[in-house]
Amino acid sequence: MEDIKIRIIEEQSGKRIDKVLAQMLPDFSRTQIQQLMTGGHVCVNDKVVKASYKVENQDEVLVHIPEPESSDILPENIPLKIVYEDQDVIVVDKPSGMIVHPSAGIYTGTLVNALLYHCQDLSGINGVMRPGIVHRIDKETSGLLMVAKNDMAHQSLSEQLQEHTVTRRYLALVHGLIPHEFGRIEAPIGRDPHDRQKMTCTDKNAKEAITNFKVLERFKDMSLVECRLETGRTHQIRVHMQYIGYPVYGDPQYGLRRDDTTHGQYLHAKILGFIHPRTGEEMYFESDLPDYFEEKLTELRNQME
Repeated sequence: MEDIKIRIIEEQSGKRIDKVLAQMLPDFSRTQIQQLMTGGHVCVNDKVVKASYKVENQDEVLVHIPEPESSDILPENIPLKIVYEDQDVIVVDKPSGMIVHPSAGIYTGTLVNALLYHCQDLSGINGVMRPGIVHRIDKETSGLLMVAKNDMAHQSLSEQLQEHTVTRRYLALVHGLIPHEFGRIEAPIGRDPHDRQKMTCTDKNAKEAITNFKVLERFKDMSLVECRLETGRTHQIRVHMQYIGYPVYGDPQYGLRRDDTTHGQYLHAKILGFIHPRTGEEMYFESDLPDYFEEKLTELRNQME
């Protein structure tokens, strides 16, 4: 079992517990949160509560996350947008809202469930919970990621990630007007000691993290940036952009609470490039922005006229 502890703050007081958890636990879908609640895995002040319970300031919430079993990870007929596929690799364009792989309390609806239905030949290096998964992007982040169909491909792609030779470029809509055209953020990232669900820039128990960015467009009070990763830490772009004072729009963990969006952070893995594990060919893929992202940019451009 894994336990997640949350203390309710004043501005959350009066809200339903299931809605608070949906905001505080962005890696869990609303259905999964409901399943946890109906299973008696959510306690407030040491008492099991229903989804309709309205939280109060300083309530102590404890969420018990049961450990998944390998037999729970089943193929599911979930549509996939496959950009490229051969005997060794698959490149998928993941929609916002889809979790990459199962974890404690999350057994269904993930990219892995969809991949298991699509094909049986996925690498086993990362075990039964993450077959084929070489790297991941956050649930609410859309865009490209590569999947290995055998252990040879998995080892090659993993080595390329470790050697920082994989091209990964993201588009992010951030709050604020960044005054300079280019930037490089070198700030180690580790687990936030005050909130285990979050990462933070810190020197304690942290790993090197480097993000390069350039400003593509400026709006009234926002900027569109392209971020190029040199490292691949958890929540790296989101944490780094918040760290320098330009949080990603719609980010439920590191952004501004007033953001009015149902799509999570406006962050898109647009470009992916790597060397093919078998042929040595340079592979390059580019993904269009989701409709809601394009619509937001159009709205911001119209405000400038």
